[in-house]
Amino acid sequence: MALQELLNYKYLTQEQLNGFDNYKYSARDTSPLSVYVMHPFWNWIVKFFPRWLAPNVMTFLGFLCTVVNFLLLSYYDWNFFASSGLPNTAPIPSWVWLCCAINIFLAYTLDGIDGKQARRIGLSGPLGELFDHGLDSYTAVLIPTCLYSIFGRNAIYSVPPIRMYYVCWMVFFNFYVSHWEKYNTGVLYLPWGYDLSMWGSTAMYLLTWWFGYQFWQRTLPLGITLGNMMEFVLHLSAMANTPMVIINVYNSYIQRTGKMRSFKEAMRPLWPLLSFIIIMLLWPFVSPNDIMEKDPRIMFMLSGTIFSNVSCRLIVAQMSNTRCDCFHYMTPVFMFFVGIGLWIPLLERAMLYILFIITTFTHWHYGTNVVNEMCQHFNRICFSVNMREPAVRIGEDVRLRDMEKTD
Repeated sequence: MALQELLNYKYLTQEQLNGFDNYKYSARDTSPLSVYVMHPFWNWIVKFFPRWLAPNVMTFLGFLCTVVNFLLLSYYDWNFFASSGLPNTAPIPSWVWLCCAINIFLAYTLDGIDGKQARRIGLSGPLGELFDHGLDSYTAVLIPTCLYSIFGRNAIYSVPPIRMYYVCWMVFFNFYVSHWEKYNTGVLYLPWGYDLSMWGSTAMYLLTWWFGYQFWQRTLPLGITLGNMMEFVLHLSAMANTPMVIINVYNSYIQRTGKMRSFKEAMRPLWPLLSFIIIMLLWPFVSPNDIMEKDPRIMFMLSGTIFSNVSCRLIVAQMSNTRCDCFHYMTPVFMFFVGIGLWIPLLERAMLYILFIITTFTHWHYGTNVVNEMCQHFNRICFSVNMREPAVRIGEDVRLRDMEKTD
C-alpha cells in the first residue's frame, strides 16, 4: 500500500493546477533563421502530418531522436577516446555520424512543428508546453555530450572532459535563465543560439560522416585548434543570451509589464540551480580519484538529469504563476553521497553510479506523475488526440436527458 502511494505521489498542488487553468502561452521568436527560414518550412511540412497524430507524440519522437544519438555514441565511444586517434582505439563507424545528422535534424523539425500541430487540431494548451519544455531540458545535456564525441579526448586538437563539462553547465545556465526570465516577465524570449546550434550540429555530423573525425584535427592561424574554436563558440552562443535576459527582466519592471515580484522573490528560482552548480563543479576539483577523467559520461549525465529536474520545477512554477521553490529536496542527498565518496575514496566511483541511478529514477518518476496529473486535470490522454473516458460522459448526458423527459 505504501509503495502504491509512493508510485502515485502527487507533485502538483491544487494551487498549481488552478494556475494552469489560467495559463496563456506567450513567446517571442526574433531569430532571423527561425522567422524567415524555419517557420515557413515548418508551416509547410506540418500539413503532411495526419490530424489524428497527437502533438505530444511528435514531441516525444523528437526527444527519442536525441536519445538514439546518445545511446549510439555511448556504445561506440563510452569514454570519448574513439575520435582521439590514440593507439588501440577504434573509430566510430561512419554510418553512425550520418544517423546522428539525420536524427538531430528530425529532432529539431519535430520540436518546431509539435506546437503548430497542436494549434492546427485545436489541442494547444499547458500540457503540451510543459511536456515539450520538460523534454527540452533533458536534451540540454544529450546534445553537447554527443558533440564531444566528434573531437574526442585528444590532448592536442580537443579539450579535456572538465572543459567540456563547463560547456555543458554553460548550456544548462542559458536554458535555465530563459525560463527564469519568463518567470519574471511572463514572456518566453526564444534565444537565437538554439537554431544556430541545431543547424551547426547537423553540419558537424555530416562533415564527420563525409571526411571522418580527422577533419577536425587541424590547426587554424595563431595556433587555434578547431576543438578550441568549437569550445569558444559553444560558450559564446550560450552566454550571448544572458545580457538580453537581464535587459528584458529590467524593462518588465520599468514598464510594469512583468510579474512585478520583489527582488528576493525574483531571485528565488536561482538558488536551487546555484546549489547544484557549487556541488557539481566542486566535486571534480577535490575528487581523490579524478572522477571526471574516470567517468566523464556519467558525470555529464548526472549533472544533466538533476538540472532537468530543477528546470522542470521552475517551468511548473512559471506556467502556473505560483511561487518557485528555493530549495531542492535532492540537495542533501547529493551532499551526502558526494561526501561519502570524498571521505572514503574507494567508494567514490560507486557513489557516483548510485547517485546517478537514484537521480534518474526520481526524475523519471517526477516527470511521469506530473504529466499524469496534468492529463487527469485537463481530461486528456498524453499521446492521443482523444479526451479521457468520452463514453462515460456521453452516457451521463443521455441519462440526464432521460431524467429531464421523465420529469
